[in-house]
This record gives sequence, C-alpha cells and structure tokens, in this order.
Amino acid sequence: MSRLCMFHPAGHPLERGWVGRVDGDKVVQLAAQTLQSFFTGGGSAREHAEYALADVVLLAPVLHPPSVRVFDEQESCAFANPAAIVGPGAEIACDDRLQGLVLAARIAGVIGAGGALGAFTILAEWRDPAGRPPKDRDFALGLGPVAVTTDEFVPDGRAVTVLVDSVERAAATFAGFDWQAAVALAAEGTKLYPGDLIAGPSSGVVESIAPGSLVEIEVDGIGTLEQRIAG
Repeated sequence: MSRLCMFHPAGHPLERGWVGRVDGDKVVQLAAQTLQSFFTGGGSAREHAEYALADVVLLAPVLHPPSVRVFDEQESCAFANPAAIVGPGAEIACDDRLQGLVLAARIAGVIGAGGALGAFTILAEWRDPAGRPPKDRDFALGLGPVAVTTDEFVPDGRAVTVLVDSVERAAATFAGFDWQAAVALAAEGTKLYPGDLIAGPSSGVVESIAPGSLVEIEVDGIGTLEQRIAG
C-alpha cells in the first residue's frame, strides 16, 4: 500500500517538511518538494534517507491545497478555506465564549496528475456553532495523517469512527458516493490541479466537543488523525 506523507525528523522541525512513503515502522524520504510535485512528476521519485516512524513528525499531506471542495450531497459542493489546513497533532483553537466545537469527519480525495484522483486521506471539518456560514468552518480543516494512493484504497465500505477522549462518539461505513462524478463536477468550467481536495459527505458529526478534548478520527485503511481542542 502506498502511504504518502509530509514529515520532518522530530529533532529538526521544518515548516514544509519532506515528502515520504510510510513503509511499516519506517518513513522513506522521497525526492520531491511537495505531494503536489510528486504527483506532477508521475508518482515516482528517488529514495533518500530512511527514518524510524517513531522518530518523525507527520504533517498535513497537502499543506497548501489550491482549492478545497466539500460535498454534502452528490450534486453540489461548497468551498472551504485552503489556508485553514492543519495537520496531525494540531491544537484547534476554541473561542472562550463557546461551550464546544462541532466536528464533521470526512474522507477526502487528493487530485493527482491530469486532474484525476491520486490518493485519499482524512479530513476533519471543524465548525464553530456560533459562526455564520461559511465563516463557521473557516478556521481549521484537519488533514492526515497520510494519503493512500487510489490503486490501494477504495473508500466504499470503509469504517469511520470518531473518538473523543477515547470514547466512541460516532461510527459509520462510508458508501454510496460517486467520486468520479464529484471530480467531473468540480472540473466543470475550470481546471483541477495536483493537491486540490475533494471532501466527500460526512461520515459522522460530533457536537459540543469540550475544550481540552483529544479527538481521533479512525478510517480503516488510512489510519488515525488525532487533534486536540485548545483549553
């Protein structure tokens, strides 16, 4: 299974990080600047150093997507803020006036070369229940921990589970979404670029997540995206 990531060594922080391939308990550094450039280059790159997975920090697999489209139904989508992307382990800001945030757990497709889907990852859509759309989801979009290539991952039938402080708060099986139709709709009258995100319908909504809570979204075949609410 091709599990791609952006990472940096734990003792050597880098804002953008390096492209890597997760192989079991190690990460192989690849000769590409970003996941977007990896796809543009045909999905292959020279291998560099190897690192123990325990000794690296995983970042959002797409740090600066050209666009983010969120589908709540097959026939239409809304745009979300590419600048709001935050990676695994991020702390999500929570305004003091709020009792808690709302989370929509999604599987997201990553556009690769030629406007086609190249991989899938987890997207945590954070919402401020006191905000007015679209500003209610303008501040944080969790992404990660890895992007699994489409030749190895099929979203239909995948279990999606949301845990808050180790307690299950939502569980669903992702099914019934036509990814190719969604990509075609997204591409109407425009061009899709490597790194564009197509987020499928929510597989679980959890409300009133209290400050300080640890939230985990588990997707069978991708892994677990962990984020914590500030507090």
